[in-house]
Amino acid sequence: MLTSLQNPLVKQIRKLHQAKDRQEQQLCLLEGTHLLTEAIAVDYPLVTVCGTPQWQEKYPELWQQASERCQRLELVSPEVIKAIATTVQPDGVVATAARAATFRTQVPYSGSILALETIQDPGNLGTMIRTAAAAGVSGLWLSADSVDLDHPKVLRASAGQWFRLPMAVTTDLKAVVAECQKQGMQVVATLPEAKLTYWETDFQKPSLILMGNEGAGLSTDLEALADKQVKIPLNPGVESLNVAIAAALILYEAQRQRHQKNL
Repeated sequence: MLTSLQNPLVKQIRKLHQAKDRQEQQLCLLEGTHLLTEAIAVDYPLVTVCGTPQWQEKYPELWQQASERCQRLELVSPEVIKAIATTVQPDGVVATAARAATFRTQVPYSGSILALETIQDPGNLGTMIRTAAAAGVSGLWLSADSVDLDHPKVLRASAGQWFRLPMAVTTDLKAVVAECQKQGMQVVATLPEAKLTYWETDFQKPSLILMGNEGAGLSTDLEALADKQVKIPLNPGVESLNVAIAAALILYEAQRQRHQKNL
C-alpha cells in the first residue's frame, strides 16, 4: 500500500491539478465513486486507479471492474488520497484517464447543439454539460480560450455526463457556426438587448445555440453571424442571469418544442 506523499506516482498525479501538467501528461483526473462508475460504464480508458482499503471493502465489485480496465491499480492510504484529490473531503478513490479520448466523439449537425464562447468558470461549464445531456442536446462545442474541458471541477460538476455528451473544442468557433449553417442549422445567439424572447424562436428546427462569456457575453463577431438573436426577460434592476441558468432555460424550451412536435 502506498503511504508516502513523496512516492513518484503520488507526485505525478498531484501535478494533474494544473492545466499545464494535464497537457504534458495527456491525462485527466477522475475523482470519486460516481465519476469512476460512469467512466467504467462507458469503458473510458483508465490509466491509474488509487483507492483506500476502506473504499475497496465498500465497493468490491467496482474495484474489480476498475482492475480489469486500468493499467495500474494501487491501494493507498487516506492521506495519499487527500493529497492527490482536489476536493477537501475525497470519498476514497481517485483515477487518472487518457485526456485525448475526451474529444473523440463527433458532434453531429442535428437537433440542438450548444456552443460556448470563452467560458471561464469550471462549475458553470460542468453544470452546462450536465444540463445539456439532461435536455437531450445533440452535442457541445467549446472555444479553446475557455476553461479546460477536463478541469477536475468540470468533471465533477457534470455529474458523470461528461462521458456521455458528444463534445469538441475548437480554436475557430466562427468556422463551426459557418459549417452548421452550411448543414442547414439555424444559429441562435443569446443577447440581453435582443427583441425576441427565447420562447418565440422555433427550436423545432436544428439549432446551434450560442452562449457567451460570464461577464462579457458573446463577441460581436459571433453576434453578427447569428440567424436569430433572443433574450431572457428580466425584471427591472436585474442585470443578467448566470450563464448556466440561462442555458438551462433555453435548452429546456428547445426540448419542450421538440416533444410538442412529436405529440
